[in-house]
Amino acid sequence: MIDYSPFWETLGKSTENWYTLTNKHHLSNSTLHRLKNNKDISTKTINDLCRILSCRVEDILQYIPSDSDQTL
Repeated sequence: MIDYSPFWETLGKSTENWYTLTNKHHLSNSTLHRLKNNKDISTKTINDLCRILSCRVEDILQYIPSDSDQTL
């Protein structure tokens, strides 16, 4: 499972917030809602977040093994 809790920690340490992400950087509310609920987002969005927050991918997401992961 991809977990976005590192994103919220990184956002909390930055000068950005939900308002600036949506209004200044034009991220949609639905994208932030997807992050909040650990739903899929695009790699373009991950790239944009890393650029906006001047951080690494690991500062946005982490992989946590889960029994509900799809069988390969």
